[in-house]
Amino acid sequence: MTDMLIVIDMQRDFVSGCLGSAEARAIVPGVAARIRRAKEEGSQVVFTLDTHEPDYMDTREGRFLPVPHCIRGTEGWALEPEIAKECARGMISFEKPTFGSTALMHHVAAAAAAKGHVNGKGMTVELCGVCTDICVVSNAMLIKAALPEADLIVDSALCAGVTIEKHAAALETMRSCQISVL
Repeated sequence: MTDMLIVIDMQRDFVSGCLGSAEARAIVPGVAARIRRAKEEGSQVVFTLDTHEPDYMDTREGRFLPVPHCIRGTEGWALEPEIAKECARGMISFEKPTFGSTALMHHVAAAAAAKGHVNGKGMTVELCGVCTDICVVSNAMLIKAALPEADLIVDSALCAGVTIEKHAAALETMRSCQISVL
C-alpha cells in the first residue's frame, strides 16, 4: 500500500492548454483512476499546483520559459477537469512558484515522522503527473533527499514529459537515484 500519492501539476495549462501535449492528455484517465484507487486504499492524496503571478514574465523562470502559464486564478491554473472531479474536501495541495516544493518535502517528512518512519524507512510515496523532466523529478529528488530510506515510486505510464526523450531521461535519472520506476 502507498502511504501517500503525490499528483504533480495536473493543471490545464500543462495538459490541454498552452504547454499541453498529446502525452499529457493521454495520462489523464490513468491518473484519475490512480487517485480513486489511492482514496479507496486510505492513502493520503496530495496535489501540487504550479502557481505564478501576473508578473511571471519578469521572473527568472519567465525569462527561460517565456510562455505565461498557471497564472493564479486563470482557467489554465485550474486542475484538469477529470482530475478536479477526484478532489475531495480536505485534500492537501501545495502551490509552488517553481519546479520543486520544499513545503511538500517538509509535509512528507512530517508525515513520515508522525508514523515513526525514521528517515522514511517503511514509508511508500508514489508520484505521478507532469512534467516528468521538470517538476516530477524535482519533487522526487527533494523527497529522496529528505527521506533517503523511503520507498519512492514513479509510475512512468502516469507521467508525461516535455518530450518523449526528456521523459525517458528523467526516468533514468530517478532510477539512478534509487527511485523505483514502474
